[in-house]
Amino acid sequence: MRYDAYNSHMPYPSSSFDQNTTKNTIWSVSDLNQQARNCLESAFSGVQVEGEISDLIQHRSGHWYFTLKDDEGQLRAAMFSFKNKSVRFTPENGQHVILTGKLSLYAPRGSYQFITERMAPAGAGQLQQAFEKLKRELEEQGLFDPEHKKPLPSFPRQVAIITSPQGAAIRDIQTTFERRFCGIQLIVIPVAVQGDGSAQAIANAIDTANRWSKDNQTNTALTGTEAMSPSTVKPDAIIVGRGGGSIEDLWAFNEAVVAHAIYRSELPIISAVGHETDTTIADFVADIRAATPTAAAELLSPDRQGLMHRVNNLSTRLNTYISYQINHAQLKLQSLAKRVKHPSYQLAQHAQRLDQLDNDMQRALNYRLERNREQLQQLQQRLFLAAPDKLLAQQQKQTRLLQDRMVRSIRSQLNDRQQHWRRIVETLNVVSPLATLKRGYAIVEDSSGNIIRSHQAVSVGDTINTRLGDGSIDCTVISTNTGIRSAKIKNA
Repeated sequence: MRYDAYNSHMPYPSSSFDQNTTKNTIWSVSDLNQQARNCLESAFSGVQVEGEISDLIQHRSGHWYFTLKDDEGQLRAAMFSFKNKSVRFTPENGQHVILTGKLSLYAPRGSYQFITERMAPAGAGQLQQAFEKLKRELEEQGLFDPEHKKPLPSFPRQVAIITSPQGAAIRDIQTTFERRFCGIQLIVIPVAVQGDGSAQAIANAIDTANRWSKDNQTNTALTGTEAMSPSTVKPDAIIVGRGGGSIEDLWAFNEAVVAHAIYRSELPIISAVGHETDTTIADFVADIRAATPTAAAELLSPDRQGLMHRVNNLSTRLNTYISYQINHAQLKLQSLAKRVKHPSYQLAQHAQRLDQLDNDMQRALNYRLERNREQLQQLQQRLFLAAPDKLLAQQQKQTRLLQDRMVRSIRSQLNDRQQHWRRIVETLNVVSPLATLKRGYAIVEDSSGNIIRSHQAVSVGDTINTRLGDGSIDCTVISTNTGIRSAKIKNA
């Protein structure tokens, strides 16, 4: 019967032994081994053990087999491929490590072994404690305050990259910027990202990038670096990062000097340290944490294709709006054109008004004359009936006065009406086609008396009549031209 040393789905007896049953039962070797395995895994699950690696075998299947030992004992151990993929370092013989897992038994050989689920260097525990202590201190100081976070620029012109020039992170960042938006200038500030002095170098690089942005002039990078180019360096944002590694490899980004440099930076900073599962103090202080250096470059580089798509959409919307405005203006122009009346129509209206005023004046004069005539008849009758000469003379004098007043009144009204007529006539002359003809214009008619409005309405040899202000001219068409120049004619 075959049995997987780590994960078996076979049924087995309970891990709780009944003493009487055990004494009276005859076990097979395999059943006893599996019962012992169940007891070990139940009693020693999720435990940690510290020791030195020896006899390490990295099998072609991907599994690791090794011995963990100290000065007084040793323990066989195994770590299967689906678990050891998460280990951030390469184990070696003689390396001091801390294993997390469970104690089990390998049934085919009847030997117990430690099934490893996690592996870390022995010093990682102390570093983790230091990490948590510094994290609490900086959080109390307000370095993780969200209100202090600065927004990233939408379209940065220059980006400072603080990392190792030999690492994979710089290549990933450069490739991403070239793919998404190649117009952004990358200013690489090379620093050591691990080892002695690396934390101070990273902090100095952050301060240098801020100084360049403020001074806007050529500067020299950290000690041992070459002068930057172009001559004007003014970064808009900073990427601080490196590739993945163990907690010891990433420790430079867990130093207080780096955290304070990030906090006092006036430029927005993206922390891109390690892989997605790696977390450093720099990630908490930075304005934005990126899972990887590639993700950091994507946060700062606009999507060129997305921008082009947006520009095309805006262009389409603008063209649609302009077309709408043009159509609306054309419709409005057409409506206004319909409301504008032709001069001939206005002339006819004025002529009709003139006739109406003339009729009103005639009726008023006739009425006034009739009234005066009736009054004269009444006076004559009274004079005839009175008979005395003195009264007659007085009435005659009064009659003459009335006649004079009437004549003056009638003449005054006639003068007013005549002046009014003259003004109307002058107004009509202004808009009259005859006045237009007198100014040098002409009306051209064909032989049937129809007005010719286009050169296309006549042909060579046609007889046309040209009406002028003081007469008319009969002409024969000899040629026609398109444009402003009129047709060539000769007098008939």
